[in-house]
Amino acid sequence: MNAIYRLLTAACLASVLLLPSLVAAAALPEFREIVEKNSPAVVKIVVQHSAARGGQEQLGPEQMPEYLRRFFEFRGGPPSPQEQMAMGSGFIISSDGYIVTNNHVVDGADSVLVRLSDRREYDAEVVGTDPRSDLALLRVEGEGLPALRLASKDDLEVGEWVLAIGSPFGLDYSVTAGIVSAKGRSLPTENNENYVPFIQTDVAINPGNSGGPLFNLDGDVVGVNSQIFTRSGGSIGLSFAIPVSVVRNVVDQLKAQGRVTRGWLGVTIQDVDKNLAESFGLKRPRGALLVQVAEDGPAARAGLEAGDIIITFDGNDIPASADLPHVVGLVAPDTVVPVEIVRDKKRKKMQVKVGGLDADDSYSLAAGPGGTGQGGRLGLVVETASADLLERFGINGGVVVREVLPDSVAADGGVVPGDIVTLVGSTPVKTAQAYEEAVAGLSGGSSVPLRLIRRGSPLFIGLKLKD
Repeated sequence: MNAIYRLLTAACLASVLLLPSLVAAAALPEFREIVEKNSPAVVKIVVQHSAARGGQEQLGPEQMPEYLRRFFEFRGGPPSPQEQMAMGSGFIISSDGYIVTNNHVVDGADSVLVRLSDRREYDAEVVGTDPRSDLALLRVEGEGLPALRLASKDDLEVGEWVLAIGSPFGLDYSVTAGIVSAKGRSLPTENNENYVPFIQTDVAINPGNSGGPLFNLDGDVVGVNSQIFTRSGGSIGLSFAIPVSVVRNVVDQLKAQGRVTRGWLGVTIQDVDKNLAESFGLKRPRGALLVQVAEDGPAARAGLEAGDIIITFDGNDIPASADLPHVVGLVAPDTVVPVEIVRDKKRKKMQVKVGGLDADDSYSLAAGPGGTGQGGRLGLVVETASADLLERFGINGGVVVREVLPDSVAADGGVVPGDIVTLVGSTPVKTAQAYEEAVAGLSGGSSVPLRLIRRGSPLFIGLKLKD
């Protein structure tokens, strides 16, 4: 009896000791099925071009860690100095051969080779590219190819497990996993465009992973790996993927017409800080503040004005200015959408017909002519802007700040000599006299937004008046 008791006690003790590890194991995700099912549709992309490019996808052996060089494969031997080769990843989205990758992987390519995990190789045609989203669509002549399923919507949550498959440093079909670190990250391009609300993850992504798929635990593609932040050239746990909503939009357009047209408002925007929120009558900072509106652009035709704050667009909240381009870019041109703004400290609902911006389009904001004087309540010495100055900055009126008095309201708010004031509150100031009249009408102790042109760029500054 004692022997049985001791045996049962030992068994119970063993199970108690094993319980934490069993629970931990049960909580960890299982990736094997996802990898086995989906890796055949992930491809390695080998790009050849005649001139060297400066991108991180240049994977010549001299650019690789020493211990990885022996793994690196060149098709037909190393390229000559005149023939540069780059590598990336991609994935098949339909059995008839459509493949998604990054624009920067195939940019400037003379030829594109696609290699499947079963070693089949195909020469690929570039159907279309979209530099603004860094996406490209390829096509190979094949039938019955394995294909991945795009998730139906962006419903990832921060903390959710995700998985990447790609070819880092040319190492075929490597699998890495991690979690979603953040959503809606704004990473403006070198042209200061910001159309992609990136998914940030801590999945290990390295040169060569670009263009590969990011999966959720259902095995659906939720993003396309696009960028890393690094100080060493390798992964430090900051990687960024293009969300599936953007991928679907761009792929559908490239498939249909070989180019991408996205929604466009024709505005320049800035964030709303605490001072500006108070001066515009908001309880907290939020929305996108319009600092400039293109003449005869979609926003201007709808009645939007500089100084308006867009707080919702097409039913989507706009917490910060960077969120507005993400939403506008996904709206089809010529669509009429509801917009809610704050103007003169009051909420107002409007309808806006969204314009279109083609892949190669850029735009500039312009206007017309103006007049001389002074004003002092804010601590500014001003004069009417000259016609030459107005023409140079494309504005139709304003006053130039010649001096900012020390310890004044304007000095506290950050106004500097050389700024051009165009709005005091919601009142346009085209001359020094108009400026004086606008300032004279301000109430003591109130907050007022000032719209400025500084070194050619418009911005708002919130000033707190003294009692």
